[in-house]
Amino acid sequence: MSKLTKRILIVGLGLIGGSLAKALRSRTICQTVIGYDRDQAELDTGLRLGVIDEAATDLMGAVENADVVVLAVPVKAMETVLAEMLPALRSETIITDVGSVKGNVVRAAEQLFGAVPENFIPGHPIAGSEKSGVAAADETLFEHHKVIITPLPESNPAAVTLIARLWQAVGAEVLQMDVERHDEVLAATSHLPHLLAFSLVDTLAQEQDRTDIFRYAAGGFRDFTRIAASDPTMWHDVGLANKSAILQKIDEFTEGLAQLRDAIETEDGRTMLGIFTRAKAAREHFSKILSGSAYSQVMNIKETTFHVQPGGQANGTIRVPGDKSISHRSIMLGSLASGVTEVSGFLEGEDSLATLQAFRDMGVVIEGPHQGEVKIYGVGVDGLQQAPGPLYVGNSGTTIRLLSGLLAGQKFDSELSGDASLSKRPMERVAKPLRLMGAVVDTGENGCPPVKIKGGQALKGMHYDMPIASAQVKSCVMLAGLYAEGETSVTEPAPTRDHTERMLRGFGYQVEKQDNKVTLSGGGSLQAGKIDVPADISSATFFMVAAAITPGSDITLEHVGINPTRIGVVNILKLMGTNIELLNEREVGGEPVADIRVRYAPLKGINIPEDQVPLAIDEFPALFIAAVCAEGETVLTGAEELRVKESDRIQAMVDGLKILGADIEGTPDGAIIRGSEMGGGVIESHDDHRIAMSFTIAGLRAKGEIEIRECANVSTSFPNFVELAQQVGINVRKEEL
Repeated sequence: MSKLTKRILIVGLGLIGGSLAKALRSRTICQTVIGYDRDQAELDTGLRLGVIDEAATDLMGAVENADVVVLAVPVKAMETVLAEMLPALRSETIITDVGSVKGNVVRAAEQLFGAVPENFIPGHPIAGSEKSGVAAADETLFEHHKVIITPLPESNPAAVTLIARLWQAVGAEVLQMDVERHDEVLAATSHLPHLLAFSLVDTLAQEQDRTDIFRYAAGGFRDFTRIAASDPTMWHDVGLANKSAILQKIDEFTEGLAQLRDAIETEDGRTMLGIFTRAKAAREHFSKILSGSAYSQVMNIKETTFHVQPGGQANGTIRVPGDKSISHRSIMLGSLASGVTEVSGFLEGEDSLATLQAFRDMGVVIEGPHQGEVKIYGVGVDGLQQAPGPLYVGNSGTTIRLLSGLLAGQKFDSELSGDASLSKRPMERVAKPLRLMGAVVDTGENGCPPVKIKGGQALKGMHYDMPIASAQVKSCVMLAGLYAEGETSVTEPAPTRDHTERMLRGFGYQVEKQDNKVTLSGGGSLQAGKIDVPADISSATFFMVAAAITPGSDITLEHVGINPTRIGVVNILKLMGTNIELLNEREVGGEPVADIRVRYAPLKGINIPEDQVPLAIDEFPALFIAAVCAEGETVLTGAEELRVKESDRIQAMVDGLKILGADIEGTPDGAIIRGSEMGGGVIESHDDHRIAMSFTIAGLRAKGEIEIRECANVSTSFPNFVELAQQVGINVRKEEL
């Protein structure tokens, strides 16, 4: 690679300084790597092992000729070394450091220079080991690790860029924080665990039977106390340098430990289980963030592409994941119920897990999920607690809209936020009716997230005529109605899914329905029970359409929810001529279910009845594929709601199908689709899971390969979609970059 600068001086050839020097030298990032250390033996070893190009014995002389100086000395030594360097520093010399505490370094620079020089860019690599000294230098130490730089407002942007590029060149991921926040975060994630490990080992070492304690210690003890083998002097210095933040975290930990002690002493199993389940979930989430597979506000999701080869069939018997809408509501209402709710068939996709985590953050004890099994220890309608921070719900529109209604009735303030895609979706459609009930709700720019809700408001029941059919808006108002004085009712212009009403009744809450009007009164209670989540008809749709469009296909989808408000896709496919049978119809937990068998039959174009549109709103991307494979013209109207989903689904499907050569034109509220052949091409899914899965099944009838980009969000609703698609005979391959 091209050299970033000429001469870099590393002051301090310990593990970090030596590893950085070795990495810089092996990658020829600069012309010369100079090492300085007060220990002549370390300098000699650095030269002998090829860690550095030159060894400096005169610090001032080395600083005078350096373009970049990296301070890799203990944090308590920073001020002394800076003072020694000061007379030799040139104004253009760039300085950085590797200390795990930033506040003391900045304060030292301010005292010595009068103000922090614009070319002083504090930094901290989150890497290391228990080994020390230049002999342990590892040129790969920083690869796939984070480095935090903490530039100040007066920092020179060119110097910030150079230091960032330097760390990136040795394989690190560079993040920026302000100084105070860095020290708070590191006190919690690094300094406290190290000090606890030292304290635990020291405490046990003073026990009379310490020999047996250490002899019989298992792997857990060994793993936890591994870091107690670190350099005591270094951690002594860190403890003093970051005193304030560390003491705050010790106090917080002491308070938590006291809570656990009290729970054990009083045999308070609920509190113990809450601590353990929250910790387990947090640790698993942390692991997923590190592996790049969990939703997170600061995480870069792996770029995922689907490659679909033309041809194939759809045959076999499968069960798709649990219904996402019912999974969301099982967590919400189970948390508000009195008693323990047991859920089976729970969808373990990221959207549903976002809801689950939100209620854990609000103090609800939840075990699982494990193979679709979840146990919720309800806290009652008034038992939720304020979350420690904003509730981050990833890509889940259902979570943010339904929770807005539920949180409008709480005594505490709340904030709801989501990922980049969710942050573009309209929230005023729920905020407006909530304000009419007396809630104080603020939305972000253009009426999008974040949603901020002020607690302690006295909500009043009302009647709301929904301008647009939306199950999310209806459910939001009804959940707010649980906390409102008097009666709350909603009239919808067309039928929408009624899972909330059904589940409320299942939890013993009285809900009345008359024609298109739903009514409940506030002040009631919910009683826990068992919920068996049926397979999601929206997920089943992709395989129903796959069999419907492909000669020779015969597929059976087991235990699918056929709620009358969700059955539009079945009705529309039947009108197009699809051979569909509903087998083994039954009712489970208040929800109708059946096994759905679909066999290929030639399809014909139709004018889709507008009364079916709300009953199939999420299924239309897949139905667009069916329409392309039908003979004649299919016309969709009354579906303007599709334009404000995870993407503008009408435009996304029109653009994608035109790329494949299909005959289609979009309209403001739908599309006109004419039966036509599809070729291959590259499709942008716009991070919309349903667009990605719809174009996957299009490959069954395409003449060429289809490459579908931005497919990472498929995991939000259908984690094993690719595996099931391959199982039934669809030629799809997933590529993660």
